[in-house]
Amino acid sequence: MDAERIRLARSAAPDAPWRRWGPYLSERQWGTVREDYSPDGDAWNSFPHDHARSRAYRWGEDGLGGVSDDKQRLCLSMALWNGRDPILKERPFGLTNGEGNHGEDVKEYYFHLDSTPTHSYLRYLYKYPQAAFPYDDLVRTGAARDRRSFEYELLDTGVFAGDRYFDVFVEYAKADPDDLLMLVTVANRGPEEAVLHVLPTLWFRNTWSWGQGADRPVMRAAGPGVIRAEHQELGAYRLHCSAGVPLLFTENETNHERLHGSRNATPYVKDGIGRHVVGGEAAAVNPELTGTKAAAHHTLAVPAGGEATVRVRLTKEHAHDAEGVRDPLGTADVGDPLGAGFDAVMSARRAEADAFYAGLTSDTMGQDEALVLRRALSGLLWSKQYYQFDVETWLAEHGADPWTRTGQRNHAWYDLDADDILLMPDTWEYPWFAAWDLAFHAVALAMVDPELAKHQIEVLLGERYLHPNGQVPAYEWAFGDVNPPVQAWAARFIDSMDRGLDGAGDLDFIERVFQKLLVNFTWWVNRKDPDGRNVFQGGFLGLDNIGVFDRSAALPTGGTLDQADGTAWMAFYTQTMLQMAAELSDRSPAYEDLAVRFATHFLRISASTDRIGEVKEEMWDEADGFFYDVLRLPGGEAVRLKVRSLVGLLPLCATTVFTPRPDESDARLYHRVREFARRHPDLAAGMSAADRPGVGGRRMLSLLDERKLRRVLARMLDEEEFLSPYGIRSLSRHHAAHPYTFHVDGREYRVEYLPAESDSGMFGGNSNWRGPVWFPVNVLVIRALQHLYAFYGDDFTVECPTGSGHRMTLHQVGEEISARLVRIFLRDAGGRRPVYGGQRTFQEDPHWRDLIQFHEYFHGDDGAGLGAAHQTGWTALVAVLLVMKDRLSAADFRPDDLA
Repeated sequence: MDAERIRLARSAAPDAPWRRWGPYLSERQWGTVREDYSPDGDAWNSFPHDHARSRAYRWGEDGLGGVSDDKQRLCLSMALWNGRDPILKERPFGLTNGEGNHGEDVKEYYFHLDSTPTHSYLRYLYKYPQAAFPYDDLVRTGAARDRRSFEYELLDTGVFAGDRYFDVFVEYAKADPDDLLMLVTVANRGPEEAVLHVLPTLWFRNTWSWGQGADRPVMRAAGPGVIRAEHQELGAYRLHCSAGVPLLFTENETNHERLHGSRNATPYVKDGIGRHVVGGEAAAVNPELTGTKAAAHHTLAVPAGGEATVRVRLTKEHAHDAEGVRDPLGTADVGDPLGAGFDAVMSARRAEADAFYAGLTSDTMGQDEALVLRRALSGLLWSKQYYQFDVETWLAEHGADPWTRTGQRNHAWYDLDADDILLMPDTWEYPWFAAWDLAFHAVALAMVDPELAKHQIEVLLGERYLHPNGQVPAYEWAFGDVNPPVQAWAARFIDSMDRGLDGAGDLDFIERVFQKLLVNFTWWVNRKDPDGRNVFQGGFLGLDNIGVFDRSAALPTGGTLDQADGTAWMAFYTQTMLQMAAELSDRSPAYEDLAVRFATHFLRISASTDRIGEVKEEMWDEADGFFYDVLRLPGGEAVRLKVRSLVGLLPLCATTVFTPRPDESDARLYHRVREFARRHPDLAAGMSAADRPGVGGRRMLSLLDERKLRRVLARMLDEEEFLSPYGIRSLSRHHAAHPYTFHVDGREYRVEYLPAESDSGMFGGNSNWRGPVWFPVNVLVIRALQHLYAFYGDDFTVECPTGSGHRMTLHQVGEEISARLVRIFLRDAGGRRPVYGGQRTFQEDPHWRDLIQFHEYFHGDDGAGLGAAHQTGWTALVAVLLVMKDRLSAADFRPDDLA
């Protein structure tokens, strides 16, 4: 077992010493709901980027390639100045939701190049122009473009012309859990010598200014090149810098004079170091060399094509364990903090990172595939962020109390008290947890860190997050919105990865999750099936603009919407809960009763989607061979909204195969469910697959019988509809020439195929489910195909693509879709990566071409990356596809391992 895996095995707990320091610093804290104290809830404009350098944050911190401890008390990051910018570069810049023509968008180029699970090694790259950063141009030009136009990117401004920029690499390596090395390597890509100011910056998060009696920590110079930081909880740390480098000190306090025109309590405020470096204000930093924020000011003259380095080292005073012995997995040499021992630790951790990722790659994986795997998982690990949000305190600070109904955002979520390391969808564009995103993040994380993956599932189900009524919080913009219930499946997938590693799995984890999900399942049944018809609603359900109407708002027609996706999600939920209950029945017979309950609930849901006989108001459309949402009008009329989208493909995902166990428990369970169906013959159709054992005696629950399955697959695998060269589209390409329209009171509602960005402002206009390829649902489609193959076997084949004459088993279809998804990131025969689209710099420049970005979604026709550029949350699922490609190959297919 390699060194990183040993560290990981000894660090199962989320607060284990080797996990204490990591990339837990956000890349954007400004413009978030947590920091919004405006009267109108305008988070973007109440705390803009322009305030960030001068205003102390309330709930978190941000930085450029930075790290912090796991409660974000002490932060370490870098600041940069090229001698031309109007401000110190301390955090990435981007447009707000109202400024971008497709919503919020970071306008920087930075890349999460490497990370081990314990963050014993980290590597990051930031590309910094040598010319003045075009802040105003980006805002002005972005505002002038409409939603049909491309976004205006930093490369488009010409600021990188002539390769006049710096590649700033930042590496972190831990000698011990509390001994952190930071190496900054600056490469000048331009044709002339250029000067760069590099300021490794250490600061305390401001926890003392909010009237809660917190003690104020302190930093002070402790000798040439040494900053001593003392915190009441953390203890004392020293940042060792080069002895001849100036040390600058200020306070992490708001500059009220700049922002509000009022007097500051101290002349040394948050932006003091920046004003000193950029504006030459000597009085902006404390001559007494003390404060709560400090930096070492390096001025580097970097030759053309050359490099220069900066090294610092953060060590805890007396960094030993309880017995006074250093961690045996450490390699510390603090006699000369920046000397030969520094290089030895860096080299050792780089080699250990190589060994760790080599253990994930198989002999059949190509070099480019291995690069994609490593970058995807590293980006996922960099997406960890300390997330604190005490909603009760926040609401009180807004003048709200638990007993008075107000219009204040998240008023019903007083109990939510977040204080954890969580995986963010994107630490700039979406620096807050999202419930269903986090489940997919955990699935990808299970490839490298199953214990932390389990924690990510359990944390949102705990008493500090789960609403007393059982609802899982969605995201901070509206905790009461509804995300798809995928936590049960994610938990089972993570457990299946555990079984693959040790052959045992973790039934205790399954039981803990199951017990908590019982409450959430009950919430779904009581709140989202208002008529008790086993037909579910739920609003937008994570699919933003996919519907004809805004599904989270009141319908313009009045009435209600029966959602095919909401109903499919609940069918899937019943199946995964049934699986859990069946597994747990070995522990207690009471779980068998619950398994029967979930099985019978599935039968009722299945029957609701296609009732016996010709029923005009059901979701299944026999003529089209597809599922649709059904609009129920106030007068009693029901109308199918015939948009062919993922909404109608999701019923395919509600498919689960059950492998018989050697004891009699499965036979007893099946008999009880069969008896229920006998007493309720209108539900018998849902038992069709379960009644007929498949390959290996397996049984299956599915919303699609064989006839429906073939019809849905014919559409899904049609390249003129859903099957793109790069996965399954979110909307059929049929709607490019045949948009769906619906008229209400003289207004037209229109859905057409848009393979790239959205053309409307629905849900902020910053995502698009009307054509692009999205990884999470594609992965669930592949999962369903594997389950269907486990049941039907090799005798069931379909044309893939539809009309090609080429027949495949369902296993092969899953492999084909997976290969198309992976192809987005791989070089083609011409050396081009589809993810880069038409960006020549990324396609051709050797300093750019392997800097893979894992976008939020991808062009439905050419695979170009779209939306958030660092969505290495659920798009890290590409790593799952790469790893599972070998594990689920037809020659070594093990249905029992399916989750």
